[in-house]
Amino acid sequence: MLRVRFIAARAAAAKEAEATGDLGLAARINELWFADARPKAASEIDDLRDAQKLLGHSSERITKIVYRRRGERVKPTR
Repeated sequence: MLRVRFIAARAAAAKEAEATGDLGLAARINELWFADARPKAASEIDDLRDAQKLLGHSSERITKIVYRRRGERVKPTR
């Protein structure tokens, strides 16, 4: 299962960070969850239709409401 591989890879990355003495990075790596991967992928893609296709949704609405976590980019007012 993919989740089991994710957990093993996360543990290996944290162990490597600890071995190099970067305990802060190791702590941040251990905070990652498998469930963070889908929303992160959807938020990083600029085109909503491409994100919808990647996640396999039948409508853009689900992708936008549930998985898009990045806010709209705006210009400063002054």
